[in-house]
Amino acid sequence: MGHAGIGVNKVAEIVRKALFASERLQIGSIRAQPTSEACGDVERQTSNAIVLPVSGVFAKHEAPGRYVIGTPSHAVLFATGAPYRIGFPGAIGDRALVLRFDDNLVWEHLDKRAGSGPLLSQGLLPPDAMLLRNLLWARLQGAPADEFASEALGLDLLCLCLRSMHTDCTLPPRRSALARNRRAVERVKEAVASAPAERWTVAKLAHVANLSPFQLAHVFPQLVGTSLYDYVLHERLAKTIDAVLNGGDLTAIALDAGFASHSHFTAHFRRFFGCTPTMLRRSRSREAAAQSRKIVTARRGQFD
Repeated sequence: MGHAGIGVNKVAEIVRKALFASERLQIGSIRAQPTSEACGDVERQTSNAIVLPVSGVFAKHEAPGRYVIGTPSHAVLFATGAPYRIGFPGAIGDRALVLRFDDNLVWEHLDKRAGSGPLLSQGLLPPDAMLLRNLLWARLQGAPADEFASEALGLDLLCLCLRSMHTDCTLPPRRSALARNRRAVERVKEAVASAPAERWTVAKLAHVANLSPFQLAHVFPQLVGTSLYDYVLHERLAKTIDAVLNGGDLTAIALDAGFASHSHFTAHFRRFFGCTPTMLRRSRSREAAAQSRKIVTARRGQFD
């Protein structure tokens, strides 16, 4: 696969880089430059991997008519041995952080969650996980990193990702209507990921989903865990983290992401992440591991 680092994806040029390795966890990066929107060949992973896009979008096709979208708002699981194909909606491509781990870490996570069922193949990331992903990405791209800090932060991020994919074993079996609704929701995710700054309306997204506006507004929160409006906001803010950390003009970043103004963007950013874009940028210039832990610790209390 292009993203998890196994095989060759014929529809994209893939650049892989190993960033960190320990006995329990391996961290790498993926840069995909697609030449087509078509899917690559069927592939399987030899170890579990979670792919976390820093920018861009990809689609993981798990079976005919069943796929999930990977964007900077999501973590996507590639389980050992499970077949899949990768496509690139809009031929946008992506840059992603990849966490590789063995089954023991999964079972350790599930054992701590009463009533946990199988992991989903995709999870919507909370704000602390999104920030930690980008700060870890930036840290590992630079000078040789402290091994202890890299592993500790990587495991923190992995736990947050697994938590976002946890299911309740009391959920009823999937029915055909539920399967159709899931496909509709993934089409909406794909559309928003391809154009987060678009002036979206419920009617436009309902058309993408092939549902009525009422049906979409009812189904989307049930399957995603957040409203349509908050999801679009989530995607827009996710898109900005990389640009903020890289020192871009904040007004331009705000407008490019679909916000009305610098102040509108800053207000939403602070409400969502617990810090302003300027505060996050300053944290990047300090010692990355300490700042990452500080932000994650401050935010985590709101999700426990």
